[in-house]
Amino acid sequence: MKIAIVAIQGNVEEHISAAKKALKEMGLPGEVLPVRHSGTIPTCDAIILPGGESTTLGRLMAREGIDVEIKEAAAAGKPIMGTCAGLVLLAKDGGDQARRTGQHLLGLMDISVDRNAFGGQRESFEVPLKVSILDSPYNAIFIRAPVITGVKPGIEVLASFDKYIVAAKQGNVIALAFHPELTEDFRIHRYFFELVK
Repeated sequence: MKIAIVAIQGNVEEHISAAKKALKEMGLPGEVLPVRHSGTIPTCDAIILPGGESTTLGRLMAREGIDVEIKEAAAAGKPIMGTCAGLVLLAKDGGDQARRTGQHLLGLMDISVDRNAFGGQRESFEVPLKVSILDSPYNAIFIRAPVITGVKPGIEVLASFDKYIVAAKQGNVIALAFHPELTEDFRIHRYFFELVK
């Protein structure tokens, strides 16, 4: 199994480490590849879009042609997971901030989002979260987190916090407002890798 981590910007090393540990826990042989240029994603079985700064990530992915490859991978049924900024990039509607800045989005999920919904870095927090795909609460870490403000038919809500949707799935694509790569609990990564056909 080959896992692509879009490595242009953001918390890439943490995702690489978490993906390797999850594959090891599952007893699966696999390769985790940081992706900075076009050409690698078509050879991979699954793709992870990390947190970071969504405007920068979107612009650099478009410049490198990675955005087109991700859309083709999604159409081919390959699993894709976006965390934090990655969630924003997966949305069809990036909210007022994205419209104001003309942010480049992948538009792979029928969701609307609000960037930095909980505030800035100081408002980062951890909370035990009930996630529908897991059998017990998950310690979710939110850092300048976005939220999902609206969903259309076909979206499966995986988790909510307060009045906000913070995890959702549409077909082969998963969006998380929190950072699963910052914990030693790899259940979400393992669930994601199990989606690989």
